[in-house]
Amino acid sequence: MAAMATVTHVTKITHHSAINPSSIFTSCFRNSLVLVCYLVLLLSSTISPSFGLSGVGEEDENRGSDLYPEILRDEVVARLHQLGVVSDGDGYLERTFMSPAAVRAGNLIREWMEDAGLRTWVDSLGNVHGRVEGRNASAEALLMGSHLDTVVDAGKFDGSLGIISVLAALKVLSINGKLGELSRPVEVIAFSDEEGVRFQSTFLGSAAVAGILPVSALKITDKSDVTIQDALKKNSIEITEENLLQLKYDPKSVWGYVEIHIEQGPVLEWVGFPLAVVKGIAGQTRLKVTMRGSQGHAGTVPMSMRHDPMAAAAEAIVLLESLCKHPQDFLPFDGHCKSFSMKSLSTSLVCTVGEISTWPSASNVIPGQVTFTVDLRTIDDMGREAVVYEFSNRMYQICDKRSVSCTIDRKHDADAVICDSELSSKLKSATYIGLKRMTGGAIQDEIPVVMSGAGHDAMALSHLTKVGMLFVRCRGGISHSPEEHVLDVDVWASGLAILAFIETQM
Repeated sequence: MAAMATVTHVTKITHHSAINPSSIFTSCFRNSLVLVCYLVLLLSSTISPSFGLSGVGEEDENRGSDLYPEILRDEVVARLHQLGVVSDGDGYLERTFMSPAAVRAGNLIREWMEDAGLRTWVDSLGNVHGRVEGRNASAEALLMGSHLDTVVDAGKFDGSLGIISVLAALKVLSINGKLGELSRPVEVIAFSDEEGVRFQSTFLGSAAVAGILPVSALKITDKSDVTIQDALKKNSIEITEENLLQLKYDPKSVWGYVEIHIEQGPVLEWVGFPLAVVKGIAGQTRLKVTMRGSQGHAGTVPMSMRHDPMAAAAEAIVLLESLCKHPQDFLPFDGHCKSFSMKSLSTSLVCTVGEISTWPSASNVIPGQVTFTVDLRTIDDMGREAVVYEFSNRMYQICDKRSVSCTIDRKHDADAVICDSELSSKLKSATYIGLKRMTGGAIQDEIPVVMSGAGHDAMALSHLTKVGMLFVRCRGGISHSPEEHVLDVDVWASGLAILAFIETQM
C-alpha cells in the first residue's frame, strides 16, 4: 500500500481523459466489460444472540476487586460526559482540528493521562501522548488510543471511549502498583484529527505518527483559507517540514497498535453481545463530482433545449445507488478469478452521496454547476476500483447524453486493512477473561468477529505496525449523532477486556 493511501490527495479525471487502470485491474477486464473478482472474507464467527450483561449488579461488584466498577465504569462514564460538553458548538457537540474546544479537550485528556501515572506531551501536530516505560524502556512499545476530534453534531462516544477506557485500565494498574511491571512501554495517543471535518483530510494525527502525511499537507486550507500550519501556529505549535517528518515513529520501536472503538453499526446489538474483535477495515474512496451545464431562466428555456447539470447529477446519483445495491447487474463476472466472489462484493459494498451543492442555487434559475460527493467502501480493494471505474464510465455517458461536462476529483483513497491475527487472538482471549469476571462464570458464546465499514486511525497506523481493534456495542447502531449511546455496563465490559489485554504485557 502506497504511503499516500490514507491521506488526502487529488487525482483529476476529466471527460476527455483516457482511463488507465493498473495492471492487476486490467488483467480482469476484457472487451470493455468490467470483470470484478472479489475476495471472500468471513465477516463473523458463529455466535448466539442471547448473551447480555443486564443481570450484572451490585452483588457482582462486591464479588472481588478485579471488577473495579468505580474506575472502569463510573469514572469512564463520567469522563465521557465531561468531555462530551467540550464543544465549539452551542447546544451540540463539535470539535475539529485545533479548534478552541479541541485544545481544551486535549488539555483535559492530558490531565487524565497524568492521573493514570503516565508521562505526557503534545507533539507538533497536536496529538496528545501519555506513556509509561514499564520494566524495559528500550523494548518495542504497545501503542493504544483513538481520536479526540468529532464530526458536527456528534455523539459523546466516538473516539473518546477508546482513549478514556484505556486510561482507566492503566489507572487500575497504577493504583495496584503494577504499572511499572509492564514488560514493554505502553503509550496512549489521543489523535488530533481523524474525522477530517475542518480540512477534509482524514487521519492527520495518526498519519503523521505513521509517517505517511506528506509535507504538502501543511498547506491544506479550511473554508476560511487557514492552513494546517496556521492553525497549529495559532495554538503556539510551530511546525516545519523537517519536524513533521520527525514525528514518524521508528517501526522497530513499536510492537503494535490496538484501538477500542464503538461499533457504529447494529450487528452487536442484533446478536446481543457487548464486544467484538475486528477482523479488518473496509477500504474507502472519496470522489468529488462536478457537472457544468448552461445556466438559464427557469421560465423561458424550453425543456428540449436545456443542458441541466442538476438533472444529470440526479441521474448519476440514482445510477450509483443501483450499481452499489446490485453490482452483479453492472459488473459481469465470468469466473476466471476463482479466489473472488461477486456475492461478497454485493454484501459489503456501500456507497453514499453525502453532500450536494449548486450554483447559483436559486429556485428560479437553471443551475450552471452542480457538485456532489461520493463515498464508496468495501473490504476488497480490487472490487472498489472496479466500481469506481464502472461508475466513471457510465457517468460520462450520462453527461454526453445530456450535453453537460463533468469531472471527477479523486479526493481520498484508503486501502483495506486486515487486522493482525496475533493481536486479534489476544483481544479475543482478553474479552473472554473480562466477560467471565463480570458474569462470574464461563462464557459459552463465541466472541463475534466482524468487519468495520467505518475508517479508523488503525488504518493509518497499519503503515507503521501491526494493528488490532475491539468494538463495543452501541445502541441502535447509531453514531455521528447526539443519539449515539453505549450502555454503562458495556463500557465496563470493554474496560475489563482492555485491562485483561494490557495484563498480557506484564
